[in-house]
Amino acid sequence: MGLRRRSYRAKITYYEDPSPGTGALAPRAAFRSDARTLSLNGDWDFRLFPTVAHAEAADADEGTADGWEKLPVPSHWALHGHDAPQYTNIRYPFPVDPPRVPTENPTGDHRLVFDLPDDWPGPDEGADGRTLLRFDGVESCYRVRLNGRELGTAKGSRLPHEFDTGPHLLRRGNVLSVRVHQWSSGSYVEDQDMWWLAGIFRGVTLLHRPEGAVRDVFVHAGYDHRTGHGTLRVDAVPAAGRVTVPELGLTLATGETVTVPGVQPWSAEVPRLYEAQLATDGERVPLRLGFRTVAVEDGVITVNGRPLLLRGVNRHEFHPDHGRAVPYATMREDVLLMKRHNINAVRTSHYPPDPAFLDLCDEFGLWVIDEADLETHGFTYDDWRGNPADDPAWEEALIDRAARMVERDKNHPSVIMWSLGNESGTGRNLAAMSRWIRDRDPDRLIHYEGDRSCEHTDVYSRMYASHEEVEAIGRRAEQPLDDPRLDARRRALPFIQCEYAHAMGNGPGGLTEYQRLFETYERLQGGFVWEWIDHGLRARDAAGRPYFAYGGDFGEPLHDGNFCADGLLFPDRTPSPGLLEYKKVVEPVGICVDAAARTVRVTNKYDVVDLAGLAFGWSREVEGRRVAEGALEVPPLAPGESAEVALAEAGSVAEDDGEEWWTVRAVLADDTAWAPAGHEVAWGQARARGPAATRTPGARITPVRASSADGGALTLGPGTFDPLDGSLRTLHGLHVAVPPRLNVYRATTDNDRGPDEETSVAAQWHRHALDRMRHRCDGVTVDGESLVVTARVAPPGGFFGLCVVYRWTGERTSDGTRLDLSVDITPDGEWPCPLPRLGVALGIRAPLDWIEWYGGGPGESYPDTRRAARIGRWATTVDGFQTPYVFPQENGSRGDVRWAELRGPDGGGLRIEGRPAFALTARRWTTGQLEAARHPADLVPDEVLHLDLDAAHHGIGTASCGPGVLAPYELRATRTRLGVGFTLPR
Repeated sequence: MGLRRRSYRAKITYYEDPSPGTGALAPRAAFRSDARTLSLNGDWDFRLFPTVAHAEAADADEGTADGWEKLPVPSHWALHGHDAPQYTNIRYPFPVDPPRVPTENPTGDHRLVFDLPDDWPGPDEGADGRTLLRFDGVESCYRVRLNGRELGTAKGSRLPHEFDTGPHLLRRGNVLSVRVHQWSSGSYVEDQDMWWLAGIFRGVTLLHRPEGAVRDVFVHAGYDHRTGHGTLRVDAVPAAGRVTVPELGLTLATGETVTVPGVQPWSAEVPRLYEAQLATDGERVPLRLGFRTVAVEDGVITVNGRPLLLRGVNRHEFHPDHGRAVPYATMREDVLLMKRHNINAVRTSHYPPDPAFLDLCDEFGLWVIDEADLETHGFTYDDWRGNPADDPAWEEALIDRAARMVERDKNHPSVIMWSLGNESGTGRNLAAMSRWIRDRDPDRLIHYEGDRSCEHTDVYSRMYASHEEVEAIGRRAEQPLDDPRLDARRRALPFIQCEYAHAMGNGPGGLTEYQRLFETYERLQGGFVWEWIDHGLRARDAAGRPYFAYGGDFGEPLHDGNFCADGLLFPDRTPSPGLLEYKKVVEPVGICVDAAARTVRVTNKYDVVDLAGLAFGWSREVEGRRVAEGALEVPPLAPGESAEVALAEAGSVAEDDGEEWWTVRAVLADDTAWAPAGHEVAWGQARARGPAATRTPGARITPVRASSADGGALTLGPGTFDPLDGSLRTLHGLHVAVPPRLNVYRATTDNDRGPDEETSVAAQWHRHALDRMRHRCDGVTVDGESLVVTARVAPPGGFFGLCVVYRWTGERTSDGTRLDLSVDITPDGEWPCPLPRLGVALGIRAPLDWIEWYGGGPGESYPDTRRAARIGRWATTVDGFQTPYVFPQENGSRGDVRWAELRGPDGGGLRIEGRPAFALTARRWTTGQLEAARHPADLVPDEVLHLDLDAAHHGIGTASCGPGVLAPYELRATRTRLGVGFTLPR
């Protein structure tokens, strides 16, 4: 690679040179001041060329109007009809030949003609100060010209660059030209599992810098938890300035260190900020001070002396309409959603975010791992040969990326770790980045997952480690490194999962077991779910139906499909069931209800605050209806403390009134900045009494066979049956389009399919033809008052199957007739794989659109994703029963259903009761149609309501990227009984 690179050197262009660019000023902190600024955001002139050569050929005509269109800045041109988006996870979408890029290199010229405000200082001769031109984000390489004079070039797409306009700025008629190249040497270090979207996607600003203005400022605000005192020093360049903190009565010179007695520290739980001001002869700079100290003590990450448990997410910047040009209101919405779902930390995968996002983290309270704009994952396909992370020619560029992140974000108290980047192998340049950061900012920790030796980091970090491995790490008993010195050092470090619980499609499963480990071993300090949001771009199909697009939907020849749809939010920022599950699993208050003893054990799992800010209440429900409620007095427990609290006596309820549950909730006692009073933070639930002992049986109905002249149909109470195979034809007057019969298959989930189609559980299901099961009727008999159908269900080519006995009985009750079905299932032969599901499927041809049920809800749940489901009465439409995953798959199952009523517009319909409880799905399409669909818009409702009444489901797991289904949640073929009863709605 070195020889090849040198042979190319004569041909290297600025966009292929590995260096970070030319002409940009040294990086500095992002801050506001009273000096003048002018936003240049808005509609710019734009034209796109297929190659750089085409763009250069047009340079002579730059002043003409030919070929120019309007394009908003900030934006990505591919989202405005120019070229198309491309998504890859790891693979580069161009030939790998660093630092060279293809001739086919879309190049967008952006042009803005603007005037300065009349009162703008300068640019007259002898004017005070100078004017800078700032770009906060441009992908991937750009050249800047002002009035025909080149100011410089830059790479580092998610990093700020400033250029001195010098003598080139005019009062009127300025022409700012920015040429942006989609591909550059920078693309090799920005392979970050996201859409490749070129353009000026963050703001462009003119900044006046008066004489005596602040060049840079660095706030050092520490906190000593032993004394309760803070320390403050504000370094500035130039050094002459005064800092005032009115609330603390402080005035100090820049560079001076002062002790601040009795200061309130900053934390994610109490984000206490003090307003301050830095004043120089040239300007005034507002500062927000958060006093806090980050350390590793006895192998544990602490802030202000308190150990942390990170309940985190990875956050790419994404908007379904704007890509990475995320509006401020959307950033704020993200932070509020995180806080409301018990998330306390965010990793800015895999680049520094818009600086406004970090302002919000400071304000509302989130721990932040700020990650450098670096990933070279695609080099893994060539065993990391030529990896820029280990090539001296790239050292300047990678250190520049680290420096621009650190300098820009160094004054944010929310940032507690710097991350060197993501999935970039190992190498000398990562070590150089670590040394530079440690020298510049020794008061924060350094993170990088890619180097298992942890030689240059302060934490041991892994991705997608299994539960077993995480437990071994928690016990500091992980597999040793070859180097005893490095092994001993790593074994003493704290551990985090910087990525885990891959939230792709239905899932993730296994969250509860991870959290249990995190809460058991002090070394395990939590993790960051991958990831925050599905990267689905809003689109319409040929019929005009809306959907969210993923890789391949724009005709890309190389893509990674829907692997970009792996978030806890849907693209429109609707919380997915996975986010609701995560909120429940990581809730910061443990509530364990003992209904028999009428007590509740409350545990404070916060890191910093006591429970004084929460109000607790209890409720008592019978058959899902609240019969009593009241407040619960819980002491203001400190972090880690527990207390057992007595539940109030709530009066007696007759034994035959039904199943009884107690629920205890913890809600915000008062309004906060991120949620109103009454917002639920945590809850617990326990059953006090089971269902009514035995319902009063009605009079049994005997099956009746019609005469041959009438077709010979069998009638049993409200049902009629085919006499040949015993299949149900009508039920309570409803047409049964799909008779009830055993079903073992589900539309595969992303986690079923996994990353390897050869070894995934879905591949096993398909290989053994579980999606093509055959049903053989072995007999239809009338056994006294029962209709009995025996059958064998097996796949074609299989030497195994399931023997099934369907037993139908009918009875007359005081409120009508009912039909009961008992299904006994016995495995036959040796089953080679788990079952997807085990239950009965049927279809009713009727306009039933409203579902009310008593059981788990309100959202979907599966065996390893059921923590967020609470027992109660719930209701929604059939459409509301679906979960609209970006890539259609098994969804919508409600577990632990005691009964469900399906109604049409006239109020009529069907009631289904479990013997015992069952899992229910209801949809307007078949499992086959669901599996064949590629977008929700492909699913066209028909007149049949398809129901699955399941005795059991295989778990979900996270095998799309991570561990599969844990053993307790695997569904193995075993003897099973399912019972359901059908009546009219009550």
